[in-house]
Amino acid sequence: MVRGREVRIEAAPGGVDVAPLDDEIRVEVLKLLGLEFDLPPFYAWSQTDPVLGPIALRLAGFRPPLSPDPFETLVTSITAQQVSLFAAFAIRSRMIERFGERADLAYAFPTRERLAQATEAELVAVGFSRRKAEYTISLARSDVDLDALATLEDDEVRARITALRGLGPWTAEWFLARHLARPRAWPVGDIALQKAVLSLYGVGVEEMGPRLDPFQNLSAHYLLTGARTAAP
Repeated sequence: MVRGREVRIEAAPGGVDVAPLDDEIRVEVLKLLGLEFDLPPFYAWSQTDPVLGPIALRLAGFRPPLSPDPFETLVTSITAQQVSLFAAFAIRSRMIERFGERADLAYAFPTRERLAQATEAELVAVGFSRRKAEYTISLARSDVDLDALATLEDDEVRARITALRGLGPWTAEWFLARHLARPRAWPVGDIALQKAVLSLYGVGVEEMGPRLDPFQNLSAHYLLTGARTAAP
């Protein structure tokens, strides 16, 4: 769902087919498709890396999808805290069906205003823990201008997000990476990334981050995807 409209995005020779696609939703759709990422400089830079180079070559053309809406990005991160991706997806699906508006066969992600009206008990009923329900409602009811975060430098974005109850460095870093597409976003607290970096490079994520400058964000996505799709 994009701006309350059902949009179909399907793989096609040389790219993707998007229907419908018009000026009303074009910006959001292009963000969903990761068009903000500039791949050629990343590919040229990664060629000299014996690990990342082959992964980038194998995944050539891969653009990490981005989340167009800042509130959705943060709520998605809250649902993913300390649970498997499968569990997080199931919880979000139930939340969307319970609180989102339906159009044809799809549901829109609940608006900030709708979740601000929800109770903790209602969110717990769809799978949230008590704390995650509290964090989500607190975020929805806060007076923080989430759209304005896009105008701030990385460190200020981190500070604004981590000042909110229940939102820590992991959430702030993925917000920079998956909503704002900031090139130096590097989620050192992400367990999957920690495992990928240790497995592929034999070092920790803290040490690896500076070595990937200024392409930490794309590197993180390519390393995570490369580790998941590696041949057995």
